[in-house]
Amino acid sequence: MASVKKFQVTFDCAEPEHLARFWCEVLGYVVPPPPEGFATWDDHKQSRPSEQRDSWFACVDPTGVGPRLYFQRVPEGKAAKNRVHLDVRAGTGLVGEERLATLEAECARLVALGAVHERTLYADEENESCIVMRDIEGNEFCLD
Repeated sequence: MASVKKFQVTFDCAEPEHLARFWCEVLGYVVPPPPEGFATWDDHKQSRPSEQRDSWFACVDPTGVGPRLYFQRVPEGKAAKNRVHLDVRAGTGLVGEERLATLEAECARLVALGAVHERTLYADEENESCIVMRDIEGNEFCLD
């Protein structure tokens, strides 16, 4: 059986481009080039019927390692806790106070971008610290 090597993460949202650009800042991702035949994303947007403009947007890892993030407009708002969320690995390999300080600094950077700090989960006998946050449309994610 063949195994899948690539995947994308899809977000349902109200404002695809706005949310995509937020996640570009969080993860160091970039907006890919516009589709062939278009000089800019605005040119591509203007070529679409008005009801399809701003219906989706994407961002990619410039190294090609991470998954593509795809954002699609949906009519309904977020109604419940995410069943799946992203863990933004800001403290990988760090422990104790050094980890917590790194996570808190990243949290402050993301709050300045519009994210919301929900709560800090402090280290215990089994787990290291992490910070639960929400993006600009209320989707939960963790700084880990």
